[in-house]
Amino acid sequence: MSVTAPGRAHITAKTLRTDKWWLQPLGTVAVLLSFIVYATWRAFEGAHYFVEPLISPFYSPCLATSCVEKSSLLGTPVGAWWTLSPALLILVFPLGFRMTCYYYRKAYYRSFWQSPPACAVGEPHKKYTGETRQPLLLQNSHRYFFYIGLVFNTLLSIDAVLAFRNHEGQWGHMSVGTLVLLTNSTLLWLYSLSCHSCRHAMGGRLNNFSKHPLRYKMWTMVSKLNTHHPKFAWFSLIGVALADYYVRCVSTGAITDIYFF
Repeated sequence: MSVTAPGRAHITAKTLRTDKWWLQPLGTVAVLLSFIVYATWRAFEGAHYFVEPLISPFYSPCLATSCVEKSSLLGTPVGAWWTLSPALLILVFPLGFRMTCYYYRKAYYRSFWQSPPACAVGEPHKKYTGETRQPLLLQNSHRYFFYIGLVFNTLLSIDAVLAFRNHEGQWGHMSVGTLVLLTNSTLLWLYSLSCHSCRHAMGGRLNNFSKHPLRYKMWTMVSKLNTHHPKFAWFSLIGVALADYYVRCVSTGAITDIYFF
């Protein structure tokens, strides 16, 4: 029913809310813009992303001809035709996963497009078409980015395991950098496994859970994680930026990677 329909009050104000509802969309804009600016700068910098045994999550796996020696987890770069910054070849996939994420859609629809900016707040748009037109139809590709994201999570987890070596390649050592990469990979796994697409992959299209006890168990576990998906989304976003920044600082010599043993 329209707000101007008979029997309903005609309210011209954008909202009757008296709380600071604008803080949340403003904070979302600030954090996302900060990340975009930082990630863009680091992607085009094309340097200070590897100091053995640490590699930035922005540049792993390194698949360009310009990769620093020993920085390629996959050995000889399979994308040896790529001559630009390695990060430009990598970041498109995590970016696609987050851009099409159900939670992030809500976040940037409200903050950047004001559609709507908050609950019980009017939006400036005169019509609503949903995600029925391009480029928003591309949001349906989220499930595919989810599967690709799992591959990157696995590679970053391997990077974290390799960080248990020291700079001479000897195993059995742990530094602050090791914990940084471990924390980053853990947060990324929590973000991915709490994803709505993951929940659907575990239990979607099942008519009888009793016939699929294993998938039901996995579905219940993912469902519990799913309730915390927004938190994992923000923590993992900030975590991956901090992990990259830490590796950069060590690589430039701004700080020293302290070893516990």
